Amino acid sequence: MLGLVCGRFPRSTLVRRGGPWMRRGLRTSIIAAKSTDKGADYLARPFVKIVEVGPRDGLQNEKKLIPTATKAELIRRLANTGLSVVEATSFVSPQAVPQMSDAKELMKMIKRQPNVSYPVLTPNIRGLMSAKTAGAKEIAIFTAASDAFVQKNIGRTIDRSIEVFKDMARIARENGLRVRGYVSCIAGCPYAGKVDPDMVTSVAEDLFRMGCYEISLGDTIGVGRPHEILAVIQAVSRVVPLENLAIHCHDTYGQALANIYASLEAGIRTVDSSVAGLGGCPFAKGATGNVATEDVVYMLEGNGFRTGVDLEKLVDVGEWISRELGRPSESRAARALMAKRNA
Repeated sequence: MLGLVCGRFPRSTLVRRGGPWMRRGLRTSIIAAKSTDKGADYLARPFVKIVEVGPRDGLQNEKKLIPTATKAELIRRLANTGLSVVEATSFVSPQAVPQMSDAKELMKMIKRQPNVSYPVLTPNIRGLMSAKTAGAKEIAIFTAASDAFVQKNIGRTIDRSIEVFKDMARIARENGLRVRGYVSCIAGCPYAGKVDPDMVTSVAEDLFRMGCYEISLGDTIGVGRPHEILAVIQAVSRVVPLENLAIHCHDTYGQALANIYASLEAGIRTVDSSVAGLGGCPFAKGATGNVATEDVVYMLEGNGFRTGVDLEKLVDVGEWISRELGRPSESRAARALMAKRNA
């Protein structure tokens, strides 16, 4: 089976509800195990993997060029918090995303830690080969459930992007690279409005069939509400196993944590987030940052889940990068914890 994600429940504990497999008694498990003890009780909690996208998705829209050394230091500090996945950069056209023009140099500067993966985003075969030459072990490919968005983003139709990605996935496998897939605009498109869950399902199935070990479902402009996100997951999970799905929420309308919670109830066990809530999409005007990793970890650890992430260290990283960028952290949990420290 492709890319099993930690925290999958035995099928005997699952019940079928309108499509996806859901865990029986999940609500009970979420409010249980409130102890902060890191002993056996903590290790028995269901595990949720955090995919930290701050260094890539978080920084890509910054207008002022950030020193490569600062990016490398951000990645190092994030890896030291217990995060197992830190998306490092993207091998895209420097004309399209100037902030990512130092991708090759950055990859050379990263001090890799064992048990931490550093995937990079690649839009085409040229980017894939550049990433491989730079030492990448995992790539991410991205499309959307909206033709209008894909045209604005990478200049192709959805169908054409899928054909290109099939070749990329094959080449990646031949070169020993893991491949993760992104589906943007799962709830709405800035150019075409509401998106049909069936379109999300079709695109996600294509990515899964070509060999993506994990498909990240992205509410790129943050318009989704919990019942809408749940409907998308129910539809997609009919063709892609839940253990191969992730959720990626932007917080434009303040719905990100609620949408993540709904995703957890549906059985999702991988969440994308960005330290200090950094981010935005250069091709989606008005879309604010990703949900803050600090807020996600605070919610998960307080509701019976295990992330393996040291929240205090994570808050420190968020405060540091926010100072480097000359802006306050967008994480509410971080602001509250910092105020408590300074009281």
